[in-house]
Amino acid sequence: MSTSTSEAFAEKLKKRKTDGMISAWIGIPDPLLANFFAQEPFDAVVIDLQHGMWDIASAATAIGQVRLAGKPAVARIPVGDFASASRLLDAGASGIIAPMINSASDAEQFVKATKYLPLGERSWGPALALNYNGFSPDAYLKSANQLTVTIAMVETRAALEAIDEILAVDGIDGIFIGPSDLSIALSDGAALAPNSAEIDRVMAQALERCQHHGKFICAFGSDGVRAGQLLKLGFHFVIAGGDSAQLRAGARAAITTARETAAGGSTKQA
Repeated sequence: MSTSTSEAFAEKLKKRKTDGMISAWIGIPDPLLANFFAQEPFDAVVIDLQHGMWDIASAATAIGQVRLAGKPAVARIPVGDFASASRLLDAGASGIIAPMINSASDAEQFVKATKYLPLGERSWGPALALNYNGFSPDAYLKSANQLTVTIAMVETRAALEAIDEILAVDGIDGIFIGPSDLSIALSDGAALAPNSAEIDRVMAQALERCQHHGKFICAFGSDGVRAGQLLKLGFHFVIAGGDSAQLRAGARAAITTARETAAGGSTKQA
């Protein structure tokens, strides 16, 4: 059997065999938009159910669009919505990002929903996942804990204080730094500064703890420059801005180019 999309994705991240993956981030609830982004040279596509307007049905369809394009789909669930985590894995997601994981207890609850025994208590029902991965039910059961990734978001003071305990939970495969919420937390609500020197310092410390525990680290970058900085720092999986920001930036660039071209001289035929 050839290596599935999920297997290749999980192996690269879990064994840190990557120079850095760059993922799209989709909050606009349109599966066709996810398909368009999946056709671009992103390494993965994240479907954001926390702040995006997705429901389970549309997210499952988007996962299918991404998987059929040959890319791994990752879903970020709403805070504490671990029931949706298992349903999105059933729908074929290669990984789950869980926000606001602030303690080992939170991490353990996350693992319960996303891993089968003996690591967790995920209930059986991966109909779409079987279709996309091409496994028999028995083969999927034996390999699912390895071919899916569970990613805990670290974005509060409590999470930073408990980072070693979170990383030590068996079944937590990696962490995702949420720099915006983290900057709000560290400033006690005074500033939104995801690209500040203080956040850079915290990210470097988090990277060191991940290296110590042998686990991967991810983060949200506001644009391509920030994503590149994170990759240079040693992060394994980064976002280069969200869909709405990229669409607006592309629209502004096209309009600016058209205006500048028009101002440069007439091209009308006589």
